[in-house]
Amino acid sequence: MTKKTLLTGGTVVSMDPAVGDLARGDVLIEDGVIVEVAAHIDAPDAEVIDASDRIVMPGFVDNHRHSWQTAFRGAGADWTFPEWALAMHRTVKPHYRPEDVYVGTLLGRLEALHSGVTTMLDWYHVAQTHDHEDAAVAALRDAPGRSIFCLGAGWGTADSVAADIRRVRSELPGDGLVTMALGLRGPDDTGMDTVARELKLAAELGLRTSLHIEAAGTVTDLHEHGLLRDTTTFVHANGISDEELRMLAGAGASLSISPDVELKMGFGSPVTGRALAAGVRPTLSVDDVPSVGGDLFSTMRTAFAVQRGLDGGLRSRDLLEFTTVDAARSCGLDSRTGSVTPGKDADLILLRTDDLTVFPVTDPVGTIVSAGHPGLVDTVLVAGQVVKRDGVLVGVDLPALRTRLLASRDRIAAAAGIPVDGTWRPRPEQK
Repeated sequence: MTKKTLLTGGTVVSMDPAVGDLARGDVLIEDGVIVEVAAHIDAPDAEVIDASDRIVMPGFVDNHRHSWQTAFRGAGADWTFPEWALAMHRTVKPHYRPEDVYVGTLLGRLEALHSGVTTMLDWYHVAQTHDHEDAAVAALRDAPGRSIFCLGAGWGTADSVAADIRRVRSELPGDGLVTMALGLRGPDDTGMDTVARELKLAAELGLRTSLHIEAAGTVTDLHEHGLLRDTTTFVHANGISDEELRMLAGAGASLSISPDVELKMGFGSPVTGRALAAGVRPTLSVDDVPSVGGDLFSTMRTAFAVQRGLDGGLRSRDLLEFTTVDAARSCGLDSRTGSVTPGKDADLILLRTDDLTVFPVTDPVGTIVSAGHPGLVDTVLVAGQVVKRDGVLVGVDLPALRTRLLASRDRIAAAAGIPVDGTWRPRPEQK
């Protein structure tokens, strides 16, 4: 039996030029798929969701987040990048058990859903055992969002790493809400031969890839070795040259910018404007919540303010594109999500327009980018399923999960010998 849902009377910001924006519109969903967007739709047999005083738009897409770190939210607000690396990778990560990975990933993914992120790439680099990986995948499956488990291969021999990638891929065949990508280790860490081998394996398994880069030269080296792919998303890229950005554009590669982390940790200015000038449509991501907030509203606002301060070139709709259609494309999911388009899955969010922090909403797009915040996210649908209603996540026992996350944080901190009262400041010279 066909399940129908009708969203009625909302302000539709579709992010699809063919559909346009509607000051007052309806959206009809059948079996999780958008089938019609119009000023008025008659569907007497549909469940009705009243979207009056709401903006109806595609859910956000975050294509780079390390959710295993959720238990240490806010601890790194003052950290530089070397301090973060020492704290998270050398101090606390060795004490993570699979159950810590599970609860951190689950709460991190639920937080993203709560703030309107319907699709999230979880860049996993707490690699220690198969059980740790399986715990992260289980957490993403237990969160009712569209998620991509980006496995950062980081332990074992070349053969065991390849076997593990195949193992995880066999568990995530690619047709469910949780799919897989491969996090490349990069030529600076492993050498060009390893990058080539991992790209070949990713292509064989039908996986997109993601790679963190900061310094100039890496893209040039990859280009000279014929290793730039249109299936790779490069993360950060603050230090690369304009010519290297043009190489990425020529290859059709994607770019993920985390402006809050990059500015605070000392990576340099986000490359938003330079990327656009080079022909690359950038996307935006949160990165990690020990250092910054976990919502894309604030991420958009930072990226917008910084680039407008430099050249005044961006417009608010650009930022929404970066976090919806462009980010969906970077994940290989633009045929399924990223816009309110008939034929796509109904990954949608409803934002309150009667909240005093945004009322009156004269320009919906400008309001979302300049003044939006998670408190506006009233309703969230993923593949047509309501996962947040009236401001509350559906079917989630948050008190129990909060208790588990606090216990996880406290156990890890005790094992690592660090305080959790805000006084810890890691020093890179420490061993």
